Amino acid sequence: QVITGGHYDVDCYVEDPNGRTIYRETKKQYDSFPHHTEVKGIYTFCFSNEFSTFSHKTVYFNLQVGDEPPILPDMSSRVTALTQMESACVTIHEALNAVIDSQTHYRLREAQDRSRAEDLNGRVSYWSVGETLILFVVSIGQVMLLKSFFTEKRP
Repeated sequence: QVITGGHYDVDCYVEDPNGRTIYRETKKQYDSFPHHTEVKGIYTFCFSNEFSTFSHKTVYFNLQVGDEPPILPDMSSRVTALTQMESACVTIHEALNAVIDSQTHYRLREAQDRSRAEDLNGRVSYWSVGETLILFVVSIGQVMLLKSFFTEKRP
C-alpha cells in the first residue's frame, strides 16, 4: 500500500529465483498478492516510481511466510470435539489476529494522516511568514505616507 506521495500509485513486480515474473502491476495504490512458492530460492520484488520522478513515496508491504502453526499441538489429527478451554483459546487467538490486522490498518492511516498534517503545517508556516512580510511592508508604507502628510514642503 502506498502511504504517502504523488497520486498514491506505484509499479510493482515479483520474480521467482529463475527470473520469471510471477506478478506485475502498474500504478496501483493497494493490492494483495497470494502466492504459494514452488521453487526454493530468493524471490525478488521491486517497487518502481520511475513514472513519477518528482514525488517521493512511502510504501508499506507485509510478507507472510509459511502457514500459521496450529494453536494446539494435536489439533490437526484430532477427531473429538474441542473442550471449552480449547474452544476459548481458539476464539481468543482469532480475536487477537483481528486486533493485529486492525492495528496495522490504524498504523497505516496514522502514517498517512501524519504526512498530510506535516505538509499542511509547512504550508501554514509559509503562508504566515508571507502574511507577516506583507504586514510589515504595508505598515512601513502607511507610516511613510502619514509622515509625508505632516511634513512641511519647502520650495
